Formats: sequence, C-alpha cells, structure tokens
Amino acid sequence: DVAREAAREQGGSEKIGTTGRGIGPAYEDKVARRALRVQDLKFPERFANKLRDLLSLHNHVLTTYLNSRQFDFGPVLAPYMKDGEVQFDSVYEEAMQQAELLKPMMADVSRELNDAHLKGENLLFEGAQGTLLDIDHGTYPFVTSSNCVAGNAAAGAGVGPSLLHYVLGITKAYCTRVGGGPFPTELEWEVPGTPGYHMSTVGAEKGVTTGRSRRCGWFDAALLKRSAQVNGLTGLCITKLDVLDGLQKLKLCTGYMLDGDYTDILPMGADDISRCQPVYETLDGWSETTVGVTQYDQLPTAARLYLQRIEQVTGVPVHVVSTSPDREHTIMMRHPFLAD
Repeated sequence: DVAREAAREQGGSEKIGTTGRGIGPAYEDKVARRALRVQDLKFPERFANKLRDLLSLHNHVLTTYLNSRQFDFGPVLAPYMKDGEVQFDSVYEEAMQQAELLKPMMADVSRELNDAHLKGENLLFEGAQGTLLDIDHGTYPFVTSSNCVAGNAAAGAGVGPSLLHYVLGITKAYCTRVGGGPFPTELEWEVPGTPGYHMSTVGAEKGVTTGRSRRCGWFDAALLKRSAQVNGLTGLCITKLDVLDGLQKLKLCTGYMLDGDYTDILPMGADDISRCQPVYETLDGWSETTVGVTQYDQLPTAARLYLQRIEQVTGVPVHVVSTSPDREHTIMMRHPFLAD
C-alpha cells in the first residue's frame, strides 16, 4: 500500500488516500483466489506453502515495479522487511503466534447467526465505512476495496437478506471526508473563525486509523438521498448535532448544478461528482447548547427545523439523534429493535 501510493504520486497520478494498512492488496489476493484465510491457520504446513507463494509474487512486484528498496516502511513493518522484500520467517513466526489467539474464536459464523435468529435473538450488524467508500457505489477510484453498503451485511455474515428487517443510516449533522476524492460541500476548515474550522475543532475531526485531519463541509442532503437509495434506509441517526451549536447560519445542500443541469441526487462516479456545484438552502442556526439533550422537544426550535428539513429533502425519517460523545446523550424517537 505504502509503495503503491508513493508510485502513484511519483508517476503524476492523484493519491487515492489509502490508510496504508494493506487492505487493498489483501482484497486483490482474495479476488484472485490466492489469499490466506483464517482457516489456513489451523494447518501450519498449508499456511506456510501459501505464504511462500504469496511473498514470491508480492516481493517481485515490490522490488521490480515499485522500487521498494528506496522506501522507509516505518517501525511497524521494519521487522518484516529486508532490502525492500517481505521476509518469510518473520511473517510466519508472527502469524503462528497470532493463530493461537484466534483459534478459540474460529467458528461457522453463518450457522451461529442463523441459529441465533431461529432462537429469536436480536442481531446487530454494524458497518465500518461510509457509503461513498463502497467499491461499487462510491466515488470510484477514491474508495475502499470492499462493499460497505447495508446489503453487504447479509452477504458478509452469511445470512439471507430477508433477515435485515431494519436499516439505520448513521450520519453526522455535517459532512466529513478523510483522504482524497471529490467533496462538493467542502469548506475551508483550516482557517480560524470559519464554519469549517468550527466543525473541525469542536468535532475533533481526526481519522481514527491514521490520525489525519478530516475535511469538513456543510450537510449534503442530496448525497444522503443517494445513500438512502443504495442502502434501503429505514431511518436516520444524526450524530454530533451539538457540534453545530453556536453557528448563526447553516447551509443544507439540496442538489447540484452539473454541466449546466440541476440534479437533486448525487451522481455516480468521482468524475461527475468533482464537477458538481452545490445548491444550498440557508437555515437559522442556534445559540443554545444541545449537549446532553435526550428529549426531542428540548432541542432549540432551529435545531428541530434543521432535522425536519433533512427528513423532507432525503425522504427518510430521523429516528435517533446524538448530542455528545456520551452514549447516554441520545434522543431515541424510534428504537431499531422495537421498530415495527
């Protein structure tokens, strides 16, 4: 990952913004049907043979095409590298140590989940990345290597799609993005005194994996409309409403001008999105604090109107609102597990 990003930059291409954790290459191995799988850890000899084959391929790519000998791979990877190549012995030894921790947790996940469903237990599937990072429905090529829309919860876990009775879309009260890629409502978030700076600092917007600052912008309801469409959202959870406290005016993107034409939904693909000019509605902000509010009717009038307008533009009802990092500070209008 690190070597490829550097090669893209040196070749004049735009960096994708990968976290540099090897996710992309691992997925390439999976699709090419050469990947190491968890079950291989139970059979050390089989694991070793597959690992040797993989390293033969990847080391050839690293040294021949990516000129890996010139890179500093940092303290995490350094123990496994020598002259730009990944060393078999160090990787194998580490894998076998980790295998002892993983073996007790290995299970037929599909069967476990389906058995739990038959017993009447609640099942919760949680996605880890945003819709626009989806390999098929995101801002390609500025995407991750997997499907991260709601439908993949069923495919990835090994349950039928009919088990997904309720889909809660989780979004901040404003927009953020970490890494590269188009961002129609992006604000200047590094200049003190600007709304973008307010969102960045009050919202403590740093990427969890890399620590990079997230880019910040106004709420994009047209983007959320696309997300609602591809995920089949039942309801919305709006987080970080409290971050907007103190802003006099708020802007809500309801659509875009794209090559002279108006569209009320996010286009597909990074090229079209990069040419979008946002069309905004301006709403009143609020001076009162919303931190810790747990009842909808206790929110400032302007905050309620803001949430209502999001519902109107996206066509998806707001079911949950978060008003601080404390999980107890949540307004629950409709509980997902109690939904009809």
